[in-house]
Amino acid sequence: MDIVTYAGVPRFLFTDFPLGNPAGHPGRPDMQRAIVAQALRMLETATGPRTVETAPFVWHDTGDWRARYGHIDPVKIARLKAAGEERRRRQAAAKALRAAPPE
Repeated sequence: MDIVTYAGVPRFLFTDFPLGNPAGHPGRPDMQRAIVAQALRMLETATGPRTVETAPFVWHDTGDWRARYGHIDPVKIARLKAAGEERRRRQAAAKALRAAPPE
């Protein structure tokens, strides 16, 4: 929120949710509708630039999503690392095929 307020956007509805979930929990249309309704009301009621409101919801009633955001279970690290290395190997092989001169 600090970047948006510093930039001086005309209107901003802040939702303290993880990236990719600006309108609330997946599968919670009631929450999503309430957030969208609040944002639409702001279009009508904002009196000038830099109008900022905060949605009255927390992520899964804990508000503690930041502590878990991006956390990778240590058990999964080796599997994810191997998958990334395999993906890079496939990409390099595909790139080499595209760069090879036609016969």
